Amino acid sequence: MHRTPRARRRAAGAAAAAGVLAAAALAGCSPSSDADHVPAAVDVASASRGAVKDGGTLRWAVDDIPGTLNTFQAAADQETSQIAAATLPSLFTVDGEGRPQRDGDFLQSAKVTSTKPQKVVYQLNPKAVWSNGRPLSAADFTAQWKALSGANASFWSAHNAGYDRIASVRQGKDAHEVEVTFKEPTADWQSLFTPLYPKEVTGTPDAFNDSARDSLKVSAGPFAVQSVDTSAGTATLARDPKWWGDRAKLSHLVFTAVPAAKRAAALADGTVDVARIDTSAQSRVEGERGIRVHRTLDPSYTQLTLNGASGPLTDQRVRQAVARAIDRQAIATYVLKPAGLPASTLGNHLVLGSQYGYRDDSSAVGGTDVKSAQALLADAGWQQGHAAQATPGAKAAGPEPGKPVPSGSASASGTASASPSGSASPSGSAAGDDGTEAADATQSAGTAQAADQQAIVQPAAVRMNKAGHPLALRFVLPQDSPTLDAVGDRIAHMLAAVGVRTEIDKVSDDSFFHDHIASGDFDLALYDWPGSAYPASDARPVYGKPVPAADGSLTVRENYSRVGTDRIDQLLDQAGDELDQSRAQDLTAQADERIWAEAGSVPLYQPPQLVATRTSVANAGAFGFLTPRYQDIGFRK
Repeated sequence: MHRTPRARRRAAGAAAAAGVLAAAALAGCSPSSDADHVPAAVDVASASRGAVKDGGTLRWAVDDIPGTLNTFQAAADQETSQIAAATLPSLFTVDGEGRPQRDGDFLQSAKVTSTKPQKVVYQLNPKAVWSNGRPLSAADFTAQWKALSGANASFWSAHNAGYDRIASVRQGKDAHEVEVTFKEPTADWQSLFTPLYPKEVTGTPDAFNDSARDSLKVSAGPFAVQSVDTSAGTATLARDPKWWGDRAKLSHLVFTAVPAAKRAAALADGTVDVARIDTSAQSRVEGERGIRVHRTLDPSYTQLTLNGASGPLTDQRVRQAVARAIDRQAIATYVLKPAGLPASTLGNHLVLGSQYGYRDDSSAVGGTDVKSAQALLADAGWQQGHAAQATPGAKAAGPEPGKPVPSGSASASGTASASPSGSASPSGSAAGDDGTEAADATQSAGTAQAADQQAIVQPAAVRMNKAGHPLALRFVLPQDSPTLDAVGDRIAHMLAAVGVRTEIDKVSDDSFFHDHIASGDFDLALYDWPGSAYPASDARPVYGKPVPAADGSLTVRENYSRVGTDRIDQLLDQAGDELDQSRAQDLTAQADERIWAEAGSVPLYQPPQLVATRTSVANAGAFGFLTPRYQDIGFRK
């Protein structure tokens, strides 16, 4: 299964959980589920602690064994965060709907006591101690702040979001109280100090950079790191006898690296107990006795990214035309229906559909409409002409005219027939920040066939040309992702319907992100992007306007579409400063509308999260935004 370009930006997004929610199980959902049904945010094999056996070793299949146990380093990944969640303090965790929750094991209270300047007072649980016996204290907060503030480049930190806004950290009225004062308002202050590392890890650059690579000598959680063996592909956690909270049910928790293609077999032969699987393995696993599949929407999203820094996509009208040519509903149906999940499109860049505060803002770019897409292209100077010749070695989208595409093939759905007539004058075109009206989402002419139906693909009889050059876009896809490959093929056929030719270039997973996405070597690209419990601050580097660097290059941070506006920056900055939650949500929504109108990226859907567990496993499954309460996981009595 294809990994996201960044496993996570912030450890708090899935670092630990407020508790395992007793969510309505979705295991009974079938591919014919009602598309209007909203799935439960969490689907786990819930059981009370009294129903869980004491002891045992649970084996959890993961993609890789992490190269570091420091979640704040660039090499950190999802597995780093899983281990941190079980072994380190989390002041605030995230519930199944993506909302921060105070973790009482570590934090008795946390309050904003003043706003000018903003001051937060944390009251730590007096029982909370590190494994070396030292209580959690302001010294740990101070060391982590200094390591992550960005003031000292000797600390190899991947980001400093939020920590760079802190003015001071000091002990409060007693050893269990910590006062943090900010230089500027910080809406997402709850994201900070999760996970909290001991000062033994963050106190010096050498310790921060190297001491937590493959071990955590000082920890504070229901488990402690026993060993990390990259050659064996295992990371073993052992029950921590010094943990003051609910005693871990398991004696050992072993994360073991298992390739996605081998997980069904590993579950069947009992070598793993929990494993995330993809839809290709779903039917096989469900047929095995003693295995159950849990399903919900993943706290990430698949998006089409349009490179607005060069070529035809520098024109906002062309980007908007591409967005309108794509039938997102047909694509969502193709991906989600086989997983037994509602075929819901995603209409927001910043807040996911399974997340609190979600709203669909996609009307800002307009609905699927072949004619209006062609009108936008005409307005941008692209005219209908003769079909372009294929570039040698490139895979051009579109089968022979009139040729039927077999149902279930990679080209079977989501293709709209292009009208051979001339383009109508542009109407309802979405605007950026120049004050014109956003597109009307009610346009629906040319909507593609549903993904599960056989379709006749009829590419445009003509191609769009300008000054003798065809409108051709290089579409980069990861080589080893069958789902993204199939989705990319459908998008290519949808674009063919409006006269846009794509040249699909499949590249290795190892080079896909670094050599192509980050460097800007693409016109179109498909990849997954993680959601965030703190969208106001986490969105800033992703959608902020790129700025020229001193050497003439473009500093894009994580905005790989290279599209942005001053107004989007202003709205995201205001949302990041706003301490009133409802006002911050409103500002975030305004920013999302403008991001849609700029059409630098098109969110498509939240991927399915399918997690198979042995039926003897308790309190594990598909957690969505919520990460496990590791001390409650175990085997049923």
